[in-house]
Amino acid sequence: MCKEHITFAQNFRNCAMTTIGSFNSYIERSVTENWNLDALTDYKGATLQYHDVARKIEKVHILLENSGVKKGDKIAMCGRNSAHWAVTFLATLTYGAVAVPILHEFNAEQIHNIVNHSEAKLLFVGDVVATQINADAMPDIEGIVYMPDFSVSLSRSERLTYAREHLNELFGLKYPKAFLKEHVNWHKDQPEELALINYTSGTTGFSKGVMLPYRALWGNLDFCFSHLGVHLGKNCDTLSILPMAHMYGMAIEFLFPFCFGSHLYFLNRLPSPAIIAQAFSDVKPAVVIAVPLIIEKIIRKRVFPQTQSNVIKLLLQMPVVSRKVKERICQEVYKAMGGNAYEVVVGGAALNQEVEQFLYNINFPITVGYGTTECAPLITFSDWHDFQPGSCGTAVAHMEVKILSRDPQHVPGEIVTRGLNVMLGYYKNEEATRQVLDPDGWYHTGDLGTMSADGHVFIRGRIKNMLLSANGQNVYPEEIEDKLNSMAMVSESIVIQKDDKFVALVHPDYDEAKNMGFTDQDLEHIMEQNRQELNKQLPAYSHVAAIRLHKEEFAKTPKKSIKRYLYN
Repeated sequence: MCKEHITFAQNFRNCAMTTIGSFNSYIERSVTENWNLDALTDYKGATLQYHDVARKIEKVHILLENSGVKKGDKIAMCGRNSAHWAVTFLATLTYGAVAVPILHEFNAEQIHNIVNHSEAKLLFVGDVVATQINADAMPDIEGIVYMPDFSVSLSRSERLTYAREHLNELFGLKYPKAFLKEHVNWHKDQPEELALINYTSGTTGFSKGVMLPYRALWGNLDFCFSHLGVHLGKNCDTLSILPMAHMYGMAIEFLFPFCFGSHLYFLNRLPSPAIIAQAFSDVKPAVVIAVPLIIEKIIRKRVFPQTQSNVIKLLLQMPVVSRKVKERICQEVYKAMGGNAYEVVVGGAALNQEVEQFLYNINFPITVGYGTTECAPLITFSDWHDFQPGSCGTAVAHMEVKILSRDPQHVPGEIVTRGLNVMLGYYKNEEATRQVLDPDGWYHTGDLGTMSADGHVFIRGRIKNMLLSANGQNVYPEEIEDKLNSMAMVSESIVIQKDDKFVALVHPDYDEAKNMGFTDQDLEHIMEQNRQELNKQLPAYSHVAAIRLHKEEFAKTPKKSIKRYLYN
């Protein structure tokens, strides 16, 4: 075992002796310590203070208890981010039930399948989802609760009907004088107890139910407290953009800031670039959590047009003034993201190298993390002061990471990890569990990477995406796409293999093409120039034989990764 792996192994043994506290106790503590402070706000809408959240949680508990829901029963929830979505999730965990968060971007058939597969007893839905689902396709659920007002839109149980109709009366009987801090005494969880089942969006087209125990939520939260919390102020403002039903958004944008005592703003509408920019300006979040697509659009649309003029390029080459120019550029980028963030954390996919290098060069507080749903989600992360371009950080606390390669520093191998954050397995799918969890507890991510001597992980791509050239060389399409995405008029791309040749499908920047008056024929000429320039940067065995225009944006997962299986 090499030296860096010995260090990580020692860290893992240390974390095995860590005393794991109750995750729900963090929720209780935050509610009681911040009782009269703002907690949850629907952007441009109403605000709940922490005592309001506690009161609503208690009412949901009474509804669950009096409708016959037992500890360990599954409660599904599906809708856009909102304060009531957060209340529903917190109420489920603190009651002792198992949460089944469902991405609102799933279609009706997927929602039905997940509700049925998870054996959910109740389904809480948002306003849009409520109009899309068909209760007859979910014959075993006992009821559907409408999250905006917690009304019951479907009841197959007299107990549920009675509990909702008499909810205020039942609450008054339980707390005849007042509901106070001292009444907050909720479910005490155990480390290996199942907390939630999160169905992966994935890029393969098939959802698997990831069983996450409380220790995994605790491990992520403990790391965030010690590495992000030390840099944030009390009751600071945060902005929730990513879907809370996705583990990245749930753990880093929701659970951590709530347990930390922050004031959360939920972007409960379609997150267009204009709306996100306005929300950054209004909220001024203390930390920005984002997927690469959001950051790349801000930089390409709002920053690059100002910084890539001949004058700016010339000034940047002058040693005396370049530092001041970079500082000014950095201030403008910082302002575009609210002007108050300690750092900008990117995860969910790789950040374009051109954008990443630009931000690094101007000393912008950017950093990239790495994780999976199966690790709830954190595997690696580094503070922006320790950020290395191309890397996604070092192993987080409570986790051990290694590369399955004869030379981990230079030859890519599969990234494997184990520790507190790792799932219990896939719900009702032992075969899939065996494929990724080995007998020694290592979770096999399916990602290829290398690791520097100081433990920084560099991802090369997915094993299943790796292509084989005509002469047997391994080709990583993500690396080709990253270069291509920085070229003229390219909005996004995907590299596929046709027989023994590599072909790039490109969705052009049609907005810019329209502004420039370019026709499809013009775009084809530009793409051919791009192809020739691209191949100059690539080894001969990975040259792209053709670029084809793709009229529509590529279909994506909620974390904005392209669903490759649709195009191969």
